[in-house]
Amino acid sequence: MTNTAHPGPPRVDGSTASDELSRLRAENATLQARLDTRRRRAAAVHALRRVSAALLIALTAFALVASVVGVWAATTVLNTDRWVATVAPLPRDPQVAAAVAEYTTTQVFEAVDVEQRIRTVLPPEAGFLAVPVTAQLRGVVRSTVDDILRSERFAGIWAELNRRAHQRALAIIEGSSTVVIGRQDRVDIDLLPLINQVLRQLSAEMPTLFGKQISLPDLSGGAIPDNLRARVQESLGLTLPQNFAQFTIYDSGQLWAAQQAVARAKRDLLLGVIGAVVLLVVALLVSPRRRRTLLQLGLWLVVAAVAVTAVLRAVRSELLERVPAGIYHDGAAAVFTSVFGPLRTRGTQIILVGVVLATVMYLVGPGRGPTWLRGHLAAGLRASARATREGARVLAARGPGWAGTHLDELRVGGVVVAVVLALLMSSWTALLVVVLALAAYEVAVTVVARSHASSSLPAG
Repeated sequence: MTNTAHPGPPRVDGSTASDELSRLRAENATLQARLDTRRRRAAAVHALRRVSAALLIALTAFALVASVVGVWAATTVLNTDRWVATVAPLPRDPQVAAAVAEYTTTQVFEAVDVEQRIRTVLPPEAGFLAVPVTAQLRGVVRSTVDDILRSERFAGIWAELNRRAHQRALAIIEGSSTVVIGRQDRVDIDLLPLINQVLRQLSAEMPTLFGKQISLPDLSGGAIPDNLRARVQESLGLTLPQNFAQFTIYDSGQLWAAQQAVARAKRDLLLGVIGAVVLLVVALLVSPRRRRTLLQLGLWLVVAAVAVTAVLRAVRSELLERVPAGIYHDGAAAVFTSVFGPLRTRGTQIILVGVVLATVMYLVGPGRGPTWLRGHLAAGLRASARATREGARVLAARGPGWAGTHLDELRVGGVVVAVVLALLMSSWTALLVVVLALAAYEVAVTVVARSHASSSLPAG
């Protein structure tokens, strides 16, 4: 008997069961295609969000580090009061003091022409002594300069000199500076106030060096007259060279562009800080996995801090290459180290923050390693809590008895520890704390020991 497919009874609308099945299959295929399309779109959107968040968080890290540099520049390099406070300790730095003293001594000898003056007072047959006497006298002058640099009186002069220099250095872009002369190829600082003090002291100690008693203003109070150059020339009876005491600290056309860039950065600093915060917020909103994004932020902070540090070191090396090797180079290097010290500290702090942030975000994640570590950490904390409770119970039960038996040893041990700590302390406050702690300790062990003795007495 042959089986033939029966189309089934006709439906009300005239379709058969096989037609309905075909229609359902077609609808299912259509729905499946739509679902696949939605899944592909969701996957594409997810990937786009992940990539966008990664790019935004990288920009955020560099923007944050750049903002830190900008804030440092605005609050230190471009702020006169903070700048004066930063450079105030420089004369006490041995390398800086050596460079300034060498330059000042050279300028004094060139202005006074010491060797020629010595030749004029020596007999002709003793003229050969002029050179060694000059060398000996140079050592005396150099020692005088060193003494002035280390003196408290010079601190006020140094502060006022740098204050004036910094205030007028900020006007370099407009070309209106006088003490600090800024051009597109060099920057000079006027050290004439220091030389004035050196000449005053030399005149008091060796009046014959100048052939007469000279009268120069005392700048110890920090007040520097505007006509100082004219008064020095009048006292010495000579005309100083145009660039006398003008110490060139940088000589390159790149300074002009760098100063303008710093000025623009100062104007745009607030926008930069706000932009960094906005980038961070947008990155977290866009990110499909914020924990991973914060982990990336920590890593990028480390990378950005290291990169910016490398750039600053390159700039420092380029600037130092312009300074002649030797004592001046060492002095300039010491200045850079002192001035950029706070910025290096900020860089180290950013690196530590990045490492801590990345580590925390990794440890709170769902990975096998963090899960294993959290489990063992929780078990260790529970074990430590149990051990602490058990130790406290045993100590409460047996401690008073042991203290009563070894009371003398405990008292002597407390005194010994207090004496050692007192020898290590350097302030009266710390010594007072040690004494109070010793008294509290002695009272505590005595009370515990006596409480055990009282409880162990027979009743009645």
